[in-house]
Parts: sequence; structure tokens; C-alpha cells
Amino acid sequence: MATERAAADVAAEVERLRAQIETHNHAYHVLDAPTLSDAEFDALFDRLLILEREHPELITQESPTQRIGGAAATRFPAIRHPLPMLSLGKCTTMKELRDFDTRVRRLLASEAELSYACEPKIDGVAVRLYYENGHLQLAATRGDGEEGEDITANVRTLNSVPLRLRGEDWPQRLEVRGEVYMPRADFNAFNLAARAAGERELVNPRNGAAGSLRQLDPAVTARRPLTMFCYGIGRIDENWPLTSHVASLQRLAEWGFRINPDTRKVVGIEAVIDYVETFLARRGELAYDIDGVVIKVDDFAAQDALGVLTRTPRYAIAFKPAAEEALTRLVEVDFQVGRTGAVTPVARLEPVFVGGVTVSNATLHNSDEIARLDLRVGDLVWVRRAGDVIPQVVRVELDQRPEDARSIEFPDHCPVCSAPVAREEGEVVARCTARRSCPAQLVHGLLHFASRGAMDIQGLGEKVITQLVERELVADAADLYGLDVDALAGLDRMAEKSAQNLHEAIQGSRQRGLARVIFALGIREVGEATAAALARHFRSLPALWEADADSLQAVRDVGPVVAREIAEFFVQEENRALVERLLAAGVEPEPPPELPATAPLADQTWVLTGTLEGLTRKEAKARLEALGARVSASVSAQTDCVVAGPGAGQKLTDAERHGVPVLDEAAFMVRLGELEA
Repeated sequence: MATERAAADVAAEVERLRAQIETHNHAYHVLDAPTLSDAEFDALFDRLLILEREHPELITQESPTQRIGGAAATRFPAIRHPLPMLSLGKCTTMKELRDFDTRVRRLLASEAELSYACEPKIDGVAVRLYYENGHLQLAATRGDGEEGEDITANVRTLNSVPLRLRGEDWPQRLEVRGEVYMPRADFNAFNLAARAAGERELVNPRNGAAGSLRQLDPAVTARRPLTMFCYGIGRIDENWPLTSHVASLQRLAEWGFRINPDTRKVVGIEAVIDYVETFLARRGELAYDIDGVVIKVDDFAAQDALGVLTRTPRYAIAFKPAAEEALTRLVEVDFQVGRTGAVTPVARLEPVFVGGVTVSNATLHNSDEIARLDLRVGDLVWVRRAGDVIPQVVRVELDQRPEDARSIEFPDHCPVCSAPVAREEGEVVARCTARRSCPAQLVHGLLHFASRGAMDIQGLGEKVITQLVERELVADAADLYGLDVDALAGLDRMAEKSAQNLHEAIQGSRQRGLARVIFALGIREVGEATAAALARHFRSLPALWEADADSLQAVRDVGPVVAREIAEFFVQEENRALVERLLAAGVEPEPPPELPATAPLADQTWVLTGTLEGLTRKEAKARLEALGARVSASVSAQTDCVVAGPGAGQKLTDAERHGVPVLDEAAFMVRLGELEA
């Protein structure tokens, strides 16, 4: 009897601790109002851990201790959405926004002003959460809107996602939609720590969130600074008394979900426009990235009446600001040297806020662009930035040119190694002639060699490579494979464990495929798609370097310019010696598997542009290549198809100009399914 009472006491304490921890988690991660110090919270959490270790029979999936991450997955099962996750139509001008209001009121036969819900469009990853009897059962990515991937184990690690709903009035079955993202400050802190440890940094908050949610090991996801805003309800029990979007968000907040505090209900399109203008003006102050504002008819009955047009709801629209420009002054022009020796001018500007960030540098491309702009140091210039695009100087205020403005002198010697700079006939780019003996070219060449699309050596970043070059530990890529752990551990800010991890990453890269090795060599004009085509055609490095121009041009999409660059690369003794040394170091470039002549997309060229939500760009490329397609980075008249997601720009324009068929992501996924069946 005493034993039974003791067991009951432990079970009661475990439940009490779990309730306390979830209450404090909710206050910290959802309400942003901590109720305990870190030390006090840790004491509660540690006590729960101890009790669960001593009484493993009491562990449940919903225990706060289980957010740390479970067993790693081998793949993400496909999940079909019972209610499609639709895309939104978009507009970029206030006139288009007013036209949307006019269209909606006409369809509803309403002359009265409508109530709209306005909310930030978080630049993150859309997910669907499914709850049954108040317990989280499933989390899935949006995918193509009809079908996503099961990421339940990873989403369970997010403290902003309730594993069990709060309150008691929730429906038996509930589907919640939200956007997972990385706050800017947390993203920067994560990269700072990664840089200090010599580990790979995340590219940007959105990519970081997407990659983190698709980690096979939930423990990795748990270490990433992810959070979520809920933006709506999907499927719900019939007859549940929710009549409007804003009311549903308020109810979600009561159930424990994190709702964006900047969501507003407004009446009339002019109030919508005021919200959009006011909110976008302060986007740089936000703790997170946005790519616009979402406007929805608030009333659910009106939403149902308006319905859906193909794959976009008639009752909602996303306002996405056009490219932003700002006026500032050109302070100086510096010249940077890339891996191919290209000497690129970079504008140093008086800091100016544009496109949601403070800009102090902008690309100037080349000397022809400087001449076209008639640009001089001291000029007032207009800088443009759209999304994540590198800021550009687009025009000069010539009528405000100061008297002391000075011309920009393009260097005739490399600013890094002092070798002569030459501009080949027919090229707009001037290049350092020193090749690999130029430290800048060597550093950038090694960065390219280690990049994801090439040898994918995690932890081999710019700071590490710069030290290796400055200390003369490497003179080319082959030298990387001769580095030992002691040499790496001797680098600044390189701990023993980090050195061991980097050494293993370098050694492990020996077994990359032939296409990756060809791309890693850094041959001018040879991108990933061309490298893959060359690998399929020649099957080995020796066969490639012995090929003449005619043989090279037999490869699809390899024209005279690319063929000349490849042939000239292998004519140079230092390049052939590098390849021989890589092979001698144990690099084993396996040729790609033979594709049957009947491959569905054999000899076709496809282009991917814009943002894909259901697949990463790498996954989409791999699936196309498995079907025989060549995936190119540019659109031409020879392109067979373009896949265009949100944010597609010049490539979509080029496709329309050349009359190339275009698929959106939904149609692309359907096409893949048909071809792979």
C-alpha cells in the first residue's frame, strides 16, 4: 500500500511539474512575458528529468522533456492535406489593392464597406498542425498545397507549438495553419556562434527555417532558433461557432497558440491601405522578416460565398511591395577579386535604409556599368533593393554632382597580388592574370571547391580557408586532403572537436560524384547543370580533359564559348596537375548512373526559378535529373520548360519572351508524379 501511495505521489508531482513548465513555456515563448528566471525554470525542468529517468513508465510524448528530439528519421512520409493549403494572389500597387476590394464587393453584391483582417506576411515556412481531442497528432509542410511531408517529430521540438491545447472549449478535431520562422536576432546569434566554431552558417532566416524543419534528426531541429505564428484555422468540426478570421485567431490564442500581435481588423479599403503603408514603413524595426502584408475578408460566410479561383482564394490577397529605392552618396569604390580573377567594383555608400535593411555596399558589376551610369565618387546615387537581391546603384543625380566629384579609376594591377589586370577581347570583365598564385583567387577557389554544390565540405568557411592560405598550409585544393587534425587545431578559434569534425568532413568528401568534382574545379562557364551533362557524357575526368572542342560541343547545351573554356582549362599544366593530385589523394569521382535512352525527360533542358515550398531547389533538381533532364541556370530559346514559384523574376520574363512553357509549383508536382509513376 505504501509503495502504491509513493508511486501515486511521484505521478502527481510529474504532472504538476509538467503543468508548471508548460505554463512558463507559454508565458516565455508565446506571450513574451517570462514568469521565472532561467535558473528557476532549469530547476523545475531538471527535477522533471530526474523523475522521468527514475520512472520511465511515466514518460509521455507530451512531456516538455520530449521536445528535445526523438529518433532520427530516414525520410519524410508524404501527407495529403484534407483541405488544400492555397496560394495567395498578389498585388504590388495601391490601385491593384483597390481593384481587389471592388472585385470582392461586386461578387458579394455589397455596396457597404467590408471588414478586412490585415496581418504581416511572415517570410518563413507554412505548416499544418492537426489536433485530436486537444493533443497534437500531426505536423506537415505545405508542399504543393495538396500534399506535404510529415514533420511531426521536428515540430514537436518548438516551444511555441502547444503539444496539448490549453483551456477546455476546443473542438474534437482541429487543424491550425502557421508560419515557422527564425527571428532576426536569433538567426544572427546562431550564425555568430557557428562562425566562431568554424561551422557552416545559415544563408538567411527563411532558408534556415526551411532547412531546420527538414532535418532528419529532430535533435538538430531542437537546437535551431525556430518559432511560429499561427495565421488561421483549416479543417474544424462542423457547426463550431466561429464566424470570422480575427475571432478565430483570438480563440487560437486562448488555446495556447502564438498569434501575431500586429494583426488588425479594419473597415474599408482605405483603412487597409493605411495599415499596409504604416506597417511596411516600419518593417526594418520588426524582429522578423516579412515579404508583404496579407489582406483577408474577415467574415467566414463572405469567404465561403466568394470561394476559390483555381488555387487562390478570391477572399484574400498578398500585398508585396515593389523594389525599393533610396538616395544616398557614393563615398568610395573598392575592387574585389573573385575565384576566376574577375576584378569587381563595389560601391561604398553612406548607410541608407532601403528594402527593410540598412545598405552600405552595392555592386557596380564592371567598368562598362560605371561608364554607363557616368558614376563618380561623391555622387548622389539611387540604390535599389528587392527582397534578398544584392543592392545595386541604378542611376546618378547628375544635376546634383558636387564640384569635387572624382572619376573612378579601374586598376591595371590586381589590388591583392599586384599582377597585371587584363580584359580579354569580347569580355566586359577585367581579370587578374596571376591565376592561383593570387591569394584572393586561391581563397575564393577553395571556397567554391568546398561549397554545397561542389565537394560540400562542412566547416570549411572563408575564415578557415583564409588562414590556411595565409599560413601557406594549402596552395591548391589537393593540399586539403593532406591536412591533419593538429594542423587544423592550430588555426585561430579552432577547438579540438571542431578540427576533428572538419578533418572528417574533408576526408569524407573524397567520395563525391563526378559531376560535383567537375563543378568543384571551377572551370569558367561550367555551372552545376553543365558539369552534370559533362559527367553523363564523358564518364571520367581523363576522358573529359582529353576531349577536343568538337567532342565537347557534342554535349547538349555546350556551345563554342563553354567548349573553349573547358579545353583551355585542361591545356594548362597546373590544372592537369591539380586533377592528378586530387586523384592521387584518393578523390574517387564516381560517374552518374546510366540513364535509359527512354528516360521521360532525356535531352530536355529545364529551369527552376522563384521559391519552391514543397521541395528544396536541390531536391527538385535531383528529381528532374533522375528523369533525364538537364537543369540549367538560364533560360534560352532551347529551354524546354520553366518551373516558376513565387518571386520569379527575369527568368520568368525570359521564358515568356522565348515562348517557353511555364509550370507553377502545383503543376510541376503533378507532372513529376506522372513521370515518376
